[in-house]
Amino acid sequence: MTASSAAAGGAGGTRPGGGGHGGHGGRASDEAALGFLRTMANAYPEVNTGPRLAQSYADELGLFSTAFVYDNALAICALLGARRGVDPDARALGDGLLFAQEHDPDFADGRLRQAYNVGPYTFYDGSPQPDGLVRGDGAANVGWQFGFLGTAVGDMAWPGIALVQLYERTRDRRHLDGAVRIAEWIVDRATSSFPLGGYTFGVDGADQPIPNGSTEHNIDVTAFFTLLHHVAGGRAWKERAKVARAFVDRMWEPRGGYFYTGTNDGTEVNREPLPLDPQTWSWLALREKRYARALDWAAQALAARDVAGPATSQMPPGVAVSGVTFSSASLESTARYNDIQVHPQGVWLEGTAQLATAFADRGARGDKARAQALVEQVRVAQRALGGGQHKGGEPLPDGGGVVAASSLIDSGFGFGYFQVQHVGATSWQLMASQEANPFVRGGLR
Repeated sequence: MTASSAAAGGAGGTRPGGGGHGGHGGRASDEAALGFLRTMANAYPEVNTGPRLAQSYADELGLFSTAFVYDNALAICALLGARRGVDPDARALGDGLLFAQEHDPDFADGRLRQAYNVGPYTFYDGSPQPDGLVRGDGAANVGWQFGFLGTAVGDMAWPGIALVQLYERTRDRRHLDGAVRIAEWIVDRATSSFPLGGYTFGVDGADQPIPNGSTEHNIDVTAFFTLLHHVAGGRAWKERAKVARAFVDRMWEPRGGYFYTGTNDGTEVNREPLPLDPQTWSWLALREKRYARALDWAAQALAARDVAGPATSQMPPGVAVSGVTFSSASLESTARYNDIQVHPQGVWLEGTAQLATAFADRGARGDKARAQALVEQVRVAQRALGGGQHKGGEPLPDGGGVVAASSLIDSGFGFGYFQVQHVGATSWQLMASQEANPFVRGGLR
C-alpha cells in the first residue's frame, strides 16, 4: 500500500476526544499527536511504496530512520484507539511488521529484530543507506548500523499484542497468524529453565540466548498470551501465560508495594534500580487488586518536576513539567550521554503518560483526576518542547509529537532519553487521553 492510498483508505471516523480527557484543548492536542504519528508512519514515500514502518524519533536524536518495533506496536494501538473501524495507517504498520517477520535476511522462525531502517541516510562513517524497509534484495532492512539486531521478548510481545488488536478490527487472518508465530518464537526460544522461571530476555544480535529475565517483559507476555487465548482459542496459550504470570508474581515486594525489575541470571532477584514500567503495566495487564498500590508507589517514589534554572535542565524559561521518571536510579544519576549531563529531575513523558493510562484504567477514588492532571502535564510538554525538529531532513510541525523526556534523563539501565519527539511517547499520550488499554481485549474501543 502506498502512503497516499494509506492516508485515503479505511472506514469510520476519528475520535479526537475519545472517552476520556477531551475538551477543546484536549482535542487539539490529540489531533496534533495523530498528525505526528501519521507523518512518521508515512515517511520516505519515495522508497516505501509498499510495506513500511514509522521512524521512531525525530532526526535530532541521531538514529536517522530507525524504526523500533516497540514504538510501531504502540503506534498501531494508539491509532486503533483514536479511530473507529480500521485505521489505514495502523493496518499499514501492521503489514510492515508482517513483512519484516516474513523477510528476515537470516532467519525464517517468526522473529522480529529490535529495529529496522526505513529511509535513506548517510551514516556517520560516510556510507550510504539508500533503502526503505525493503532492501534492494527484497529482504527486510534490519538495523545493523546501530547494532539493533537482537530479539527481545518484550520487543516481540508488543508487536504480538498490536497484531492481535489489529486482527480484531481487520479480521485479516494474516495479522493473527503473525501474532501466533511471534508467540511460538517466544515459547521456543525464551522459556526459562532457571529457578525463577518465566521467559528470558531473548537473544542478542549473534542469536545467543540472554539469561536475564525482565518483569516488564513477562507482564507483556502475560497480556499477549492471554489475548491469544481469548482470540485464537485453545488452552495452551492460557497455560503459557501462567508461566509468565508466575514470574511476575515472584517479583512483587509486598512490604514496599512495588515490583522488582527482574533477574540478571534467572536465579537471584535484581532489587535495584526500581523502574516504572512494571508498576504501570502490571495494573493494565493484570488488573489485580493486590498489586494496585504499585501505581501509588510509582507516583510518589518516582515523582519528578523539571523547571528552568538548574544547569542540567533543558527547559525553556517560564515552563515547568511534572510527572515521573524512568527509575529510582534516574533521580540520582550523574551520567552523561553525547557529552551532555543528565538532569535528575527530568520527566520521562512516555512513562508519565503510562501512569496516566493506568490511573484512568484503575478508576479508584481520585484516579480520574490524577490521570487528567498527568495528561495535562504531557500536553504542556507537547506544546512547549521539541520545536524545530525534523524527519528525514523535513521540518516537523511544532506541538505535534511528544518528546521522550523534558530534559535528558538516565534510565539507570545504560541508556538515556532525550528531548526529542518520539512515536512511543506520543502513542502513550494518545492512549492516556483516550483512556485506552492496549493490554486487554476490547481495550482500544
